[in-house]
This record gives sequence, structure tokens and C-alpha cells, in this order.
Amino acid sequence: MEMQSIECVPSLDGMDEDEMHRHHSQFPSIAVSKPLGNIMSPGIHPGTTSVHELLECPVCTNSMYPPIHQCHNGHTLCSTCKTRVHNRCPTCRQELGDIRCLALEKVAESLELPCKYMSLGCPEICPYYSKLKHESLCNFGTYNCPYAGSECSVVGDITFLVAHLRDDHKVDMHSGCTFNHRYVKANPRRVENATWMLTVFHCFGQYFCLHFEAFQLGMAPVYMAFLRFMGDEIEARNYSYSLEVGGNGRKLIWEGTPRSVRDSHRKVRDSHDGLIIQRNMALFFSGGDRKELKLRVTGRIWKEQQNPEGGACIPNLCSL
Repeated sequence: MEMQSIECVPSLDGMDEDEMHRHHSQFPSIAVSKPLGNIMSPGIHPGTTSVHELLECPVCTNSMYPPIHQCHNGHTLCSTCKTRVHNRCPTCRQELGDIRCLALEKVAESLELPCKYMSLGCPEICPYYSKLKHESLCNFGTYNCPYAGSECSVVGDITFLVAHLRDDHKVDMHSGCTFNHRYVKANPRRVENATWMLTVFHCFGQYFCLHFEAFQLGMAPVYMAFLRFMGDEIEARNYSYSLEVGGNGRKLIWEGTPRSVRDSHRKVRDSHDGLIIQRNMALFFSGGDRKELKLRVTGRIWKEQQNPEGGACIPNLCSL
């Protein structure tokens, strides 16, 4: 995109619409949906894209931050790409030199922009030069991979992580909010830190992770099942789940709220926030000669909805 140096653009203040469009034909990089004075006023929440486009590097298309460089013809680019193009303007091929576009840097100082995770729920409006720092720490942004079988260092948004879990970790992917899982383990007398394959469920337009682990709780060997929500804690509170395990005429039931994947699986496990099955009870449920663990865990997920007449919430169950 060819961008005109903003020092060369005449002021549009006070012009009527026809006059603005005549000037716009001479300076196509400036939008005329509003007078330029309004677009560049401090503290705005820009609804137009004109200034944002001016601050977009034509090479990498990322937002430009000081120092912003320009050639003798007024074309701009970021400092990183200035090195990449060997000090030649990518638009007109003139030598760039060391000219700073101070006017455009000043324009950037006056802008306030929404966080890029606005569509995920972030309400923050950030000054242009602090936007990147906020986004790197934003709670509505990226998440750590929820896979518990290894210390996976991958981070990303929920869509990316779902694809990563499916393609790289080969986890079980299911649609629907009811489940019936069977967990088997040979030699259940030995309980070391063991983790079964993660299962991901898609229901109500959201993703949930079902974990099942074996570990020592103090001196007692236990098995534990729990659910995590692939999203933030506030949204996780809109959902509930139940887990049930049993056999030989006995059963254990757990009901709770899924924890956000912001909390690591170890943090959830260590807080005992899930269905905990003592080893002796697990072997009793397994039946037979107690030489093999055979547990069947069933469960369901539902969304809490406010009763239209007020009062307590009523569950909204989805169907498979």
C-alpha cells in the first residue's frame, strides 16, 4: 500500500463533503469519513481505519512503533523492515537514509485502540504505544496447552489449541455433553503419577477437557477425574458438570463447576477439586480378582440459565 507523508496533506477542517472528496482524490491514503482533525484528536477510540492503515508497515503489515522511517517521497516502514529491505524503500525503491517520520509518531501517541482480544471479551482501550505490552499479558488472550501427559510449552488461543490437541497430541475429540469412559490399568497395587489420555468435548459452542489421573494423596493412593473449561474463569462459572463412578451396587457422584485452563491441571489436582476415588474403593468398583483396574466414569455437562421468574438457576442440558 503506497502511503503519502502526512506533512504534505492539507487540513480538511471546515471543508464540506464535496470539498473533502476532491481532496481525497489527490490524497487517497487519507479516509474522508470524518474531518482529519477528529480522526487525530487525542483520546479517541478510532472507528475508522485510515490512521490505523497509515501506521501499518507495508512490508510486514504489523503496527509501526518508533522509530518509524520514511523515504524522501514520504513512504514509511518500520525499523525492523528497514534492515530487511537493505535500506531501499519497498514502494519507490529510493534509498531510505535515516529520516524519521516524526509526525506519524506523534499521531500514534494520540491514539487509543481496543485490545486485539476484544472479540474474546477484553474491554480494555489502550494507548497505542502500550497496546502490545497489554496484549502480551491480557487474560483474554493466549492459553497454555492443557495437555497433562507432558510439559507442553505450546501457547495460543482456544481455536489454535483445539487443533494442536487434535493434531499433535492425538487426543480423543467428542461432540456432545454426556460421556461414558472406561479406564483400565494393570497392576493397580502400584500407583505412581499416571495420566490417561486427555478427552476434549465440544458442547454449547465451547470446549471442555476431561482428565483422569492416579497419584499419591499423602500416603494414600488415589484416582481422580475432573473437568476443565477451555476459556476464562468467569465464563467457566456458567457451566456445571457431574461425574459418576460405581460398581457392585455402589457409586460415587461428584458435581461441580469446571475449572478454567488458566489453572494448570496440577493446580486443580492438588486442590482436590474433582471426583477422588480411593484405591480400595476403585478396586471394589472394578470387581473380579482386583488384579486390574476397570473403572467406568460417566458424566454430563450443562449450562446454568437464570430462571425467568427469578430465583435459582435452572440447568440447560444439551443432547448428543
